[in-house]
Amino acid sequence: MAVTSRDVARVAGVSQPTVSRALRDDPRLSDRTKQRVREAADLLGYVLSDAGRALSSGRTRRIGLLVTDLGNEFYHHIIAPMHRELEQHGYQLVLHTESTDDGNVADRLLANGIDAAILATTTVDSIAPLRLRDRGMPFVYLNRTSTQVDADATVVSPAAGFAAAARRARELGHERVGAVLGPSNTSTGQDRELALRAALADHGLGLESRYVRRGTYDTAVGDAAVTELLALPEPPTLVFCGNDVVAYGALNAASRAGVRVPEDVSIVGFDDLPPAAWPVLQLSTIAYDFHEMAREAARLAVRRLDGPQEPFSHKTFPSTFVERRSLGLAPAH
Repeated sequence: MAVTSRDVARVAGVSQPTVSRALRDDPRLSDRTKQRVREAADLLGYVLSDAGRALSSGRTRRIGLLVTDLGNEFYHHIIAPMHRELEQHGYQLVLHTESTDDGNVADRLLANGIDAAILATTTVDSIAPLRLRDRGMPFVYLNRTSTQVDADATVVSPAAGFAAAARRARELGHERVGAVLGPSNTSTGQDRELALRAALADHGLGLESRYVRRGTYDTAVGDAAVTELLALPEPPTLVFCGNDVVAYGALNAASRAGVRVPEDVSIVGFDDLPPAAWPVLQLSTIAYDFHEMAREAARLAVRRLDGPQEPFSHKTFPSTFVERRSLGLAPAH
């Protein structure tokens, strides 16, 4: 367990605030007290962190956003609204990037001197939420959640969006439906697959295993998966993608193969990121207010700091279907 200022205070025989002031060379303290604190800190291997510098107020006024997938364009679009919301509450947003969401992340977040964390790329099997809970760091789930630890959360419900998209797919005559689904170890991957399958079933459609691919939420995955699907003897006429970033790859694959969208294959994304509406893409997609979802995550983090004993709040955002040029009539057999 990491050494804290409380440990230093106990060894030096002073109060915890005195440790912070001594290590900041506060002129109001005697040289003897400062020396005693420094010797205790050296003995324990303690280094004053940003959190330590804020001991007098109890807050650093910094909230960390943990992202392990910077290649996913979705996270680029949530930083600005989250930053602005926190700024209005007197907090600073600190972006914390890692390659994996493992247990060591919790220690690094604590060492960075933040008051709370917003977890944006949590997997269902991640131990980071457990470590943060055990170390007393408040956190909020954004978009993805874990069933291992309850906490404040902002998520999207994909059901309504997929229901409308499936209904429209049936109206347009699609029968061979494919999907490039997200990672099975993420709540978004699981929830979107269940909602998509249920919506298709309600309209007499299904997802045959030969038309299903899974992978991370990136363009390369969409490109490779749809390249495979289009090479099948009877390719799907419609492909649902785990998110818009995956759909960008799907569009690239169709273009490379000389397959027309939507005349030969239709493609539907998820998120409604700004590029989806560009004239060059015109991507049909499942939409929700991810800007407001990011702002709400920021508000929940501030509320948790102000009321640590309050019940957890789970905010769910509804989804809708936005139809654009990438969805069209099923090609004639």
